[in-house]
Amino acid sequence: MTKTLVEMTAEIIQSQISTREMSTDEIKVALNETFQTLKGLQEAEISGQDAGDDENKPVMDPRKSIQRNKIVCLECGQEFKMLSPKHLKSHGLTSKEYRKKYGFSARQPLCAKSLSERRSKSGKERGLPENLRKAIAARTKKKK
Repeated sequence: MTKTLVEMTAEIIQSQISTREMSTDEIKVALNETFQTLKGLQEAEISGQDAGDDENKPVMDPRKSIQRNKIVCLECGQEFKMLSPKHLKSHGLTSKEYRKKYGFSARQPLCAKSLSERRSKSGKERGLPENLRKAIAARTKKKK
């Protein structure tokens, strides 16, 4: 007996839930995305088209990839606290190329918002902004 797309989707998501904790919203999104992907693959198979036509398409909207407690790699869909240069290298990209490819500014940190905020707070506690202003002022005095 052949399984329906709904049955296959349910099995895939059940296996994901058994390996990691997911919220209700994450489960709903995963069900919808998995079903749509399976549906697209089925339609491509029926029509004889190549399913890999959208290789350059990111796995999600780049604006939504940087979240509070995670960042989603737009190349493969993996979740991290921070996108490391080592991981980006596995996709043949540098941080600069990744930012340019997906429209991020050059100053956008490639890490979860909570991690970025923690680093900023820690730097301010150590007096980095003040020390930076002093160093810049000292450099401009030397040039004159």
